[in-house]
Amino acid sequence: LPTCRGTTSDATEETQDLCDQVKQQVEKKTGVNYVEYKAVKYRSEVVAGTNFLIKVHVGGANYIHLEIFRGLPHNGGKVSLTKVKDHQTKDSPLQPF
Repeated sequence: LPTCRGTTSDATEETQDLCDQVKQQVEKKTGVNYVEYKAVKYRSEVVAGTNFLIKVHVGGANYIHLEIFRGLPHNGGKVSLTKVKDHQTKDSPLQPF
């Protein structure tokens, strides 16, 4: 199972782009259409590709955590949503789930 042992950092354009690529999948899994959907923090771990664990602000005091995998470039660099954990807060620890 992915662990994302890396340290937590502020989100970047790259992490927002990853989140945007899986937004429809996230909305399908949670049953919510997010007006606000902004990556704020992330952790990553390089495996045969990269696992990302990302905290996304979805409005008000509401956050969700996304686990996203991005394959290696020579394998097409495909981005896929692994898991979604909703009902999180700004202070919820960004840990594997």
